[in-house]
Amino acid sequence: MGLAFAAGLVAALNPCGFAMLPAYLALVVRGSGDVGAAIAVGRAVAATAAMTLGFIAVFGTFGFLTVSLASTVQKYTPYVTVLIGIALVALGIWLLSGRDLTLSLPNPLPHSTSPAPSGNLGSMFGYGVGYAVASLSCTIGPFLAVTGAGVGGTSVLTRAWIYLAYAAGFALVVGALAVAVALASSALVERMRRIMPYVNRIGGAVLILVGLYVGYYGFYEIRLFTAGGNPADPVIAAAGRLQGAIAGWVHLHGAWPWVVLLAVLLAAAFLLARLAHSGVIWRCRRSRADPATVGDEA
Repeated sequence: MGLAFAAGLVAALNPCGFAMLPAYLALVVRGSGDVGAAIAVGRAVAATAAMTLGFIAVFGTFGFLTVSLASTVQKYTPYVTVLIGIALVALGIWLLSGRDLTLSLPNPLPHSTSPAPSGNLGSMFGYGVGYAVASLSCTIGPFLAVTGAGVGGTSVLTRAWIYLAYAAGFALVVGALAVAVALASSALVERMRRIMPYVNRIGGAVLILVGLYVGYYGFYEIRLFTAGGNPADPVIAAAGRLQGAIAGWVHLHGAWPWVVLLAVLLAAAFLLARLAHSGVIWRCRRSRADPATVGDEA
């Protein structure tokens, strides 16, 4: 289980799907700039849980398949990766043109109490599925290795715990980054309001870049596996150096930096929520004590 957890930590930063992580964080920013810290962090946690569920659903399906069948299906994943890249580019163009999407993040409050765009957990689940499909070529081998290590002589329940450990490692990295981005965007709400009209276009530009890279990576794998292409590619090599440095740092330091970061961020969000609540109570008491200020407070 410890090995599966460690593999999950690095899985979020795999070479194939690494580019989709910044796009996910951009979606978190897009939905967190005009709400309080507690709401922004809660939405980031919910979105991460749904995205992780979609990710592990794909890998769990492969895990329950036989190795031979999984290898057969894996041959076709580069083509699906190309399609995912095209879909991301199309969504990016849609946002860059000034149009809006209302499915990026879940909204835990009624429409009347929050100005944030509404959404659903299904959208983040779908993004997790796309993240997993784009990551299969790089990550399914290690996943089958670490999960298969606990299969012999063990029950289905034990194997499920191994899958959950893998998902927990993935969710810890993605969740810590998402909470950090959500908390930062909500804390800088005044500055975020100035760029809110441009957030969709900024997110669209990010999605276009991510889609181009994901599609290019799928095409690179198709050339490599079916056409005997040259594995030396300057674009893949440049992205691989960045991804390798980050993944290497995560592998070297393990889970504790992410656990500490997540704990500190959640504590900060709780403190900000309490301070905001105390400020509301103080203003209400002041209004009751001085009726002349009621109109101003309103």
